[in-house]
Amino acid sequence: MVQSRGYAASQSGAPLTAMTFDRREPGPRDIVMTITHCGICHSDLHAIDDDLGNTGFPVVPGHEIVGVITAIGDEVTRFQVGDKAAVGCYVDSCRSCDPCLSDRQQMCATMIPSFNGLEKDGNHRTMGGFSTNYVADQDYVFKIPQAMDSARAAPILCAGITVWSPLQKWRVGPGSKVGVVGLGGLGHMAVKLAAALGADVTIFTTSDAKGADAIRLGARNAILSNDDAAMATIASAMDFILDTVSAQHDINGYIAALKPEGTLCLLGIGPGGLQIANLSVVFGQKCIAGSLIGGLHQTQAVIDFCAAHDVMPEIELVPHAQINQALDRLRRNDVKYRFVVEMTPEN
Repeated sequence: MVQSRGYAASQSGAPLTAMTFDRREPGPRDIVMTITHCGICHSDLHAIDDDLGNTGFPVVPGHEIVGVITAIGDEVTRFQVGDKAAVGCYVDSCRSCDPCLSDRQQMCATMIPSFNGLEKDGNHRTMGGFSTNYVADQDYVFKIPQAMDSARAAPILCAGITVWSPLQKWRVGPGSKVGVVGLGGLGHMAVKLAAALGADVTIFTTSDAKGADAIRLGARNAILSNDDAAMATIASAMDFILDTVSAQHDINGYIAALKPEGTLCLLGIGPGGLQIANLSVVFGQKCIAGSLIGGLHQTQAVIDFCAAHDVMPEIELVPHAQINQALDRLRRNDVKYRFVVEMTPEN
């Protein structure tokens, strides 16, 4: 077994405390990675607070995991000791269903999440990246360019791929008029990536300050979503809108902002539901869709795109001793734009 030290919640809403646990024994196709950095996502808070009612305690969260490979199995061909590598939201799947065979492993019915799941051996629960190391099959591990900053790379593993996947599916590119709702961890990456793809990006926000920051990040326009007059100016203008907000909110103004046959794609995960003005959807032949992270090849593609185009997350780096303070600040949305925890100093 591989011994690990991590930060775990012992029950719903509890602060994270230090915990020692065993990871599974590495197999011939596995890598062992020392974790240097791990991003903090709202999904980590949902697990800690058991918002979805499926958390198994104790739980070590963290699924934006970057580190350095320290050991490889005899059959590993994709990595060498010393390589930078990353683990994202899941670490295995059935590998034979239609989603697995079409790079949609996140849709596999037996997908194994990188934390709060059960390994295929049936004996070990998956524990996340707020820890010292990780064991994973090489096929579910991503290559991080040696020159890429590990701390800033971490949020690409969730925030980056979560917005990249729908931008690719709906073929966003030059000439696309794209709206982004919310300028948090996902939203700021949506602005950066859509702009880098050549789209005309509009940010929807309730904050003048965030609107100005979105322009700095690549948006061409900022609309105050709580200003009816401002929203009226953008009616029927957007080809595609990415809604990154996880809390309950009114989406009907964004539906109205879509062109006929435009698409509003929901990314937020949280308790409760959303009310839809069905007349606006029906008469405009508009589409309301959802998207969940992305496949393995797509995830490597967004890492490589970010490296090639210098599209990197905006982060606040915190030492692991301050992880609970960072989680508390995230609950208050007091972060620009993603917390990344420094688990161990980089070599």
